[in-house]
Amino acid sequence: MSTTLDSMDSILFSLSRAFCTPFAVFVQIQGCVICLLLALGWLMAAYVRNREIKRIKNSMKAGNSLAFLYQDMNELEHSRQAKLPRVSVVMPLKGFGEHNLHNWRSQITSLYGGPLEFLFVLESTEDPAYHAVSRLLATHQDHVEAKVVIAGLATTCSQKIHNQLSLAFADFFKNLVSASVKIGVEKMHKDTKYVLFLDDDVSLHPGTIGALTSEMEKNPEVGTPNYIIFIQTGYPLDLPSGTLGSYCIYEYHMPCSMGFATGGTTFFLWGGCMMMHADDFRQDRYGVVSGLRDGGYSDDMTLAALAGAHKRLITSPPVAVFPHPLATDLSFGRYWNYLRKQTFVLESYISKVNWIMNKALFAVHCYLSWGFVAPYVMSVIHITSALRIYIKGYSQLEDATFASSGMSLVILLAICTFIELLAMWNLTRREVTLCNLLSPEAPRLTLAPYNWALIFIAMLVDNFLYPISAFRSHFSQSINWSGIRYHLRNGKVFKIERRNDMVPAKTDLGGKHLYGKKGATHKASFLSSLGRNLAHWRQPKKFDV
Repeated sequence: MSTTLDSMDSILFSLSRAFCTPFAVFVQIQGCVICLLLALGWLMAAYVRNREIKRIKNSMKAGNSLAFLYQDMNELEHSRQAKLPRVSVVMPLKGFGEHNLHNWRSQITSLYGGPLEFLFVLESTEDPAYHAVSRLLATHQDHVEAKVVIAGLATTCSQKIHNQLSLAFADFFKNLVSASVKIGVEKMHKDTKYVLFLDDDVSLHPGTIGALTSEMEKNPEVGTPNYIIFIQTGYPLDLPSGTLGSYCIYEYHMPCSMGFATGGTTFFLWGGCMMMHADDFRQDRYGVVSGLRDGGYSDDMTLAALAGAHKRLITSPPVAVFPHPLATDLSFGRYWNYLRKQTFVLESYISKVNWIMNKALFAVHCYLSWGFVAPYVMSVIHITSALRIYIKGYSQLEDATFASSGMSLVILLAICTFIELLAMWNLTRREVTLCNLLSPEAPRLTLAPYNWALIFIAMLVDNFLYPISAFRSHFSQSINWSGIRYHLRNGKVFKIERRNDMVPAKTDLGGKHLYGKKGATHKASFLSSLGRNLAHWRQPKKFDV
């Protein structure tokens, strides 16, 4: 037994010495630098969010009890409200889950004072979401202008993009249900000035649509067109459900969140919230429609590429942060499926420049991900080596010197990791506070459920798996998205497969039921799911219309 232990110790000490070479020290210091850069980014993002928090609180102290809606009380005057432009809110739906009813209700009970219509778009009436949203809209039919649109099956692009474009062109309405459906099916209103695309798992604040519209109106359509906002966007605040998979999702989104907390111009775009000029779609400006329709897979990546190519502005107002509750049963396997879809978007592109940018992002992200994980692997060796020396009494050996140097690097990494987690906690705290201020009647969000030990583990797991997922996406060139397999060629969708055996039991993040076992809706399971969600649906009362 002692011989085996000595052999193991020899290997361990050899690794410890190897991890103290100049190159290994560089890798470990690089990991510390990555931690500090992330902390700095989150600190700056927290500053932007906190500035908005202070503005709202100061305005409330000054007597503006509706500061979560408008900075200036005069904006509530009837003469100003009557001049607000018409907005069409478009929500492509897929499946029905535990948080959908609450999210949809937060959307249709917006306190926007101008003309507003809601368009819920599905591929067919067999989708479980069809019956759920129809019942919800039936209870608000006298107060909310809303329609359910059946877009049919996508053939040239992703189903989500197909659903979005169905509202802009009559050609896409050939497969719609008959006019006998109570909730009418028609295209976007002809007077719509702005269109807001939302994911169905986004929970809006009462003043979100007003805030986005106000920013769009601030940029006059005169002078240099580059100063006109092309797209306004926001970003979700993930609310982990306690599983490792949900914390991996939260950790994956957090580095991206700093790019949306600029309080103004950004290069980032999230497809879950995009406000655009309706005429951009009607007139196919900058190739918006053709770029999406002809082989488009990812709406946000495609539009971000078009914005860059045509030097259009993308902005993210400081109030555009949305609570995003994750499914209570979000498994690790569903997290992996989500990660695969996220890395797959880098394989789609619309131009040579876009391809170069995606490959650069691919390389940098993979390098930084494993550059982040590697120091922790080395730290495990340093700690184990030091413990073996202490237990075995090898303090006189030369390896003790390397172990001491290694522990110095471990302590440095631990300090940087603590600073990073502290900055992440601070940004999350600020965003939770901001969401509570923007939705004063909604259930209060809190940091109490966040498990920071699991978050640290999720950081390591997510960064280790990202390059693996990215390389797999690169070599496969196909992905299963909610039961539909898309195949790419030259960065565009060229083949779409639909088979019952490809339909997952639930969607990745929201845990939404898509279809029954045979690809059709099962009435009993749907009703039981609806009942469970109604039981957990906490209805705010102040904003009842």
